[in-house]
Amino acid sequence: MTEASNQHGTLAGILWMVAAGLLFVAVTVAVRYLGSDMPAVQAAFIRYLLGLLMLIPVLLRIRWRSISRQSHGLYFFRGIAHGLAVMLWFFSMARIPIADVTAIGYTTPIFTAVGAIVFFREEMHLRRLSAIAAGFIGTLIILRPGLQVIEIGALAQLVAAPCFAISFLLAKKLTQKQDSWEILAMLSIYCTLVLLPGALMVWRTPTLVEVAWLLLVAVFATAGHYALTRAFANAPLTVTQPFGFLQLVWAILFGYLLFDETPDIWVAVGAAIIVTAVTYISHREARVRRVKLKTTPSQPG
Repeated sequence: MTEASNQHGTLAGILWMVAAGLLFVAVTVAVRYLGSDMPAVQAAFIRYLLGLLMLIPVLLRIRWRSISRQSHGLYFFRGIAHGLAVMLWFFSMARIPIADVTAIGYTTPIFTAVGAIVFFREEMHLRRLSAIAAGFIGTLIILRPGLQVIEIGALAQLVAAPCFAISFLLAKKLTQKQDSWEILAMLSIYCTLVLLPGALMVWRTPTLVEVAWLLLVAVFATAGHYALTRAFANAPLTVTQPFGFLQLVWAILFGYLLFDETPDIWVAVGAAIIVTAVTYISHREARVRRVKLKTTPSQPG
């Protein structure tokens, strides 16, 4: 019964991960349709404000007095990192092909791995360093510095990747004590507050069409984060993460069908190297974890 239950949970986790990937690609498509007329910081602010309104039922259930000052500090710094990352992502989405944005975005797990080694003192194995190096090489192939002019949109996404990594590292820290729904809601609150000053500085009255598209972005993004949470709850990260790479396939497909964006062969090569590196990290960590579980003696009682 336990083995069957684990298999069912793993399948559910994979399906949730596939759904999350589709939803996040839908977010990129909606942002692409929105275009670049609206300042990126304003678009990001409106997206999180609308998402925050959607989370009102969750906000009403949060026990505010039980949140420690340390947790509020982590939420605040995560809001700064994530808010900056989302603003840069909106900026890059309006300027470079969807496939390029998605491919460069796959460097986030590499930065996350580096952060885990530096800040969480995780062991620095050769396999991890090799995968990080491979991911860096894949990024250089995509950007090709010195061989072509690096577009401002690509640079923005490259800066966004470590900012997202910081956000994920802080989220990992928060999950040790805080509820998943609370973490999601607090992210929306602090991102909205962090983006507010910048949005006010460049504010222009949005059209109803723009608000409608940003509402759609908020719906897809919130649903995507929920699906991601369910995927992580049902199956190990090392199982679900490789299925997230399907997002690149869908990004290339939708970019070609909807926006006539023919993928660059070097983007595909660089993305393949990054995906291989991250998949290798996941596979090796899963094997090591299984060996440790088998060799660790069970505790009595």
